[in-house]
Amino acid sequence: MEKQKILINGKRLKETIEEFADFGRTEKNGVTRLALSDVDIKARRHFQTLCEQLGMSVVWDDMGNMYATLRGIDNNHPPVVVGSHLDSVKKGGRFDGVLGVLTGLEVVRTIVENGIKPEVPIVVANITNEEGARFEPSLMASGVLSGHFDKAAMLKSTDADGIPFAEALKNSGYEGKEEHRLTEAAAFLELHIEQGPVLESESIQIGIVECVVGMVCYEIEVMGESDHAGTTPMSMRKDALFAANHLISEIREKMNKLDDQLVYTIGRMNVSPNIHTVIPNKVVFTLEARHKDGKVMRQVEKIIQGLPDSSSKEKCKVTTNKLWERHTVWFNENIVNSLEQSAKNLGYSCKRMVSGAGHDAQFIATYIPTAMVFVPSVNGKSHAEDELTTWEDCENGVNVILQTVLDLTTDKF
Repeated sequence: MEKQKILINGKRLKETIEEFADFGRTEKNGVTRLALSDVDIKARRHFQTLCEQLGMSVVWDDMGNMYATLRGIDNNHPPVVVGSHLDSVKKGGRFDGVLGVLTGLEVVRTIVENGIKPEVPIVVANITNEEGARFEPSLMASGVLSGHFDKAAMLKSTDADGIPFAEALKNSGYEGKEEHRLTEAAAFLELHIEQGPVLESESIQIGIVECVVGMVCYEIEVMGESDHAGTTPMSMRKDALFAANHLISEIREKMNKLDDQLVYTIGRMNVSPNIHTVIPNKVVFTLEARHKDGKVMRQVEKIIQGLPDSSSKEKCKVTTNKLWERHTVWFNENIVNSLEQSAKNLGYSCKRMVSGAGHDAQFIATYIPTAMVFVPSVNGKSHAEDELTTWEDCENGVNVILQTVLDLTTDKF
């Protein structure tokens, strides 16, 4: 039987996605399934049961990451891992994260029902607290796995009710052993909804993700002076909001000249004293920018760092403070090529693209050969109850992962 002729059961995939949507389904057909909440624990147990029914062994590590393993012929060889996360944001969608976990489940179901014995083990992974919606930061557990985050600090993270992550993890029943951590693998594959409008707008079925783009976030503070809004002549004002508006216009003008793939956002702005009869004396806003090319990002930072020199017109003081940054994470070229070839063999239209959003794969890629596949998001919607990817597109994406898993588990690296 030719590998490319083996396809998943789309009807079963749809039914399974809807099963998991019942764990935290909202009135508007979205999902609220915060990490280590009661509904997340129920979803974990259901995932564990489904895996064990396939003859897989299921373990979890000290961060609650779950690993369901289908044994291969050579179980001393590093496994091929397929996974994502089961947790969601508040009033999120039915596909974000969970599709990647159920991709692995459906891949194993298909392999088992076709009587295929993989040469190497296949692992389906559920990574804890990807969203960071209950416990900050996002990508918490994959950050610990990859050494980007300190475990002790993560355990102290608390939710809105003051419950520490460590306590929630212990009470969940999914606090396992550090020795169960994912430390090596032949490959890590993650299928995810695009969470953006590109694939749908271009009528393309599959996105082959080459990288997770680099990003930087600055906080910009503009200091002026408060005076009476009715008695102070315009020429004598030090209006922090007018100054901020001037800077924002300058930012847009300069940023738009850099590269058409650069995206930037002013996502938070605080104005003080925020009273309609008082001239604002302080404005603080954030500026976040994302691009795959480090050279472009350095140009972005040069523009931001030059802003204090642009504030003399409004007679206000401007300071810039870098809050955080991440560098572009490039995925493994061999696996990217394999995924692209799988899509072409199946007759799906595809394109190479970048991810502007963060994913567990970006941290795992720092120590395991990793790549991602995107499927279209209707209207680009995600992190919302009306998040939608068609069942056909879900099926297509899982088929691409299946073909690549078959390639990787029958031809050792």
